[in-house]
Amino acid sequence: MDWQIILYIAAGVAALALLILAIALAVVLFSVKKNLDHVAKTLDGVEGQIQGITRESTDLLHKSNRLAEDVQGKSAKLNSVVDAIQGIGNSVSTLNESVDRVTNSITYNISQNEEKISQVVQWSNVAMEVADKWQMRQKRNKAYTGNTQASEETGSENLPEEVNRSVSRENNLDEDRINAGINNSKR
Repeated sequence: MDWQIILYIAAGVAALALLILAIALAVVLFSVKKNLDHVAKTLDGVEGQIQGITRESTDLLHKSNRLAEDVQGKSAKLNSVVDAIQGIGNSVSTLNESVDRVTNSITYNISQNEEKISQVVQWSNVAMEVADKWQMRQKRNKAYTGNTQASEETGSENLPEEVNRSVSRENNLDEDRINAGINNSKR
């Protein structure tokens, strides 16, 4: 019988240990349940926030797509403007090249015809000097014929000043001016 008592005591201890284990397990499970309930509430809040973020992200994505389409449309329109500006730039460049060619051609022609131009200037100075002398002679003749009819006794001192004044100081063509071909001022 001894064994039987030990066996009853062992069964009682085992039952008591099992009861303590069940109580401890129940306490742990209640604690875990409380934590899981708290986690579930938190996840519900996070789920609502994620849904809000998802809606906002979707709206933002749609707006970004519309903006990208708008930018592409405006970029296509701007490409035509850029092409036009490039065409204007090419036209200006071509115009500059044409002006350079014309300027170089004029410069070359002037340098080739420099002697002829100098001769033309010299001859034009001579022609102007001759024309001036001719006009003075015409004035002198008119003044002389007008004054001689009025008074035959008066000399050249009574004639108008234009009649007695010569075109140049030496009363001949200014050789320096003719030779230089550039000074056409009267002395």
